[in-house]
Amino acid sequence: MNEDPDAQALREEICRVGRSLFERGYVHATAGNISARLPDNSGYLITPTDACLGTLQPDSLAQVGLDGVQLSGPRASKTLALHCRIYESDTRARCIIHTHSTHLVALTLQGVWRDEDILPPLTPYYVMKVGHVPLIPYHRPGDPAVGACVAAAIEAANATGKPLRAVMLDRLGPNVWHDSPAQASAVLEELEETARLWLLTRCSAQPLDEAQIEALRAAFGAVW
Repeated sequence: MNEDPDAQALREEICRVGRSLFERGYVHATAGNISARLPDNSGYLITPTDACLGTLQPDSLAQVGLDGVQLSGPRASKTLALHCRIYESDTRARCIIHTHSTHLVALTLQGVWRDEDILPPLTPYYVMKVGHVPLIPYHRPGDPAVGACVAAAIEAANATGKPLRAVMLDRLGPNVWHDSPAQASAVLEELEETARLWLLTRCSAQPLDEAQIEALRAAFGAVW
């Protein structure tokens, strides 16, 4: 493939992260997708529709422009419109990962902590690495209307000075974003692990109190 080395390296990193998530059970079958902003900011790479993240190949990713128009590769994931809205709404986002992570989906079926925060601040690393995660009302997979809901949630969070790293789609799974595939994966894993802990404690564990959270803000710059 005649492509910039940085773009080729990004393709390989997407495939590596997808394979890792699949092998450790964070995604299954053909559920989930990954996208990333190209290094030259000319557009995005995104996994194909109905692709298995465990068997991705660097040259099998779709490439789209900033307007979402596909430029090359197999047909892009049905969630492309949502990914584009997240990139437009949060210029910090360089990679987005969507999964159907078991404990997070189970949490929406059982009932989240609060619509504006699906989980309480249970652990210091959840507070530091993930932050607030709002619930997005159910839409069918690929429904472009969900993009407006997510964009509104990002805008509302930015207005409070507490920007989001993730949202939770009711009955479908999380969308998380960060500076790279590896960092987005780390946010996803922390989010799913916290959901697992919350369910294991029958949703009764005591959250960190305000003094404990303030100490995380002072020591680590935690945004909560």
